[in-house]
Amino acid sequence: MAGHSKWANIKRQKARVDAVKGKTFARISRAIIVAARNGIPDPEGNFQLRTAIEKAKAAGIPNDNIERAIAKGAGTLGSANELEDIRYEGYGPGGVAVLIEALTDNRNRTAADLRSAFSKNGGNLGETGCVSWMFAQKGVVSLRNITDEDALLEASLEGGAESYELMEVDETPGAEVLTDAAGLETLNQALQERGYDISDAELRWIPENTLEVADPDQARSLLKLMDALEDLDDVQTVTANFDMAEDLMALSMG
Repeated sequence: MAGHSKWANIKRQKARVDAVKGKTFARISRAIIVAARNGIPDPEGNFQLRTAIEKAKAAGIPNDNIERAIAKGAGTLGSANELEDIRYEGYGPGGVAVLIEALTDNRNRTAADLRSAFSKNGGNLGETGCVSWMFAQKGVVSLRNITDEDALLEASLEGGAESYELMEVDETPGAEVLTDAAGLETLNQALQERGYDISDAELRWIPENTLEVADPDQARSLLKLMDALEDLDDVQTVTANFDMAEDLMALSMG
């Protein structure tokens, strides 16, 4: 998980910058619309919607915008049926596997944008199924202010977790706790009841195996590709199976 966790931390930092530019607003609003459409439009009974709303509030999205997105998803404020979830797959420089989740109202436009981003940065968009077998979808709960690892282990096991990794979360000593996708709500609730400071709870694609990237040119191209994909309006998440030393990652992003 090491490389993926590093990238997850970088994405969280980027999200704060993107929020200023309004990019995160649009992305989270679409997630709220889809969550409300796929389940009941009540956060109390819809965990996906509840977590999307929590992310919206953390990003500073006004309540009016949140309510409007819920109404769109529920079909009471215009139609949101044109938005669809699509997963795209491809290869980055050096054969790194890349998995992309998008929400789009025009799959041809999205595919063209993704194809362009890949080709300009040393990769290529592949067929459905070409890399998804290398990833497993997991529930991930991110925790801040972790001081007692033994207590964390006990609480994680009680919540049905499969594993955890100590890491910095929002610039505090924290952890990411993993469970199977179906167990995310149970784990989140168990950790909440234990009083843990939860930063995020989400479904995330985790690579089963990672490729070590050590060449500076390849690292630079790969991170440029990840940025280009993240910057596309229709893209919700980008996951890749690379691992990279911290200093090389910092150098390549400079």
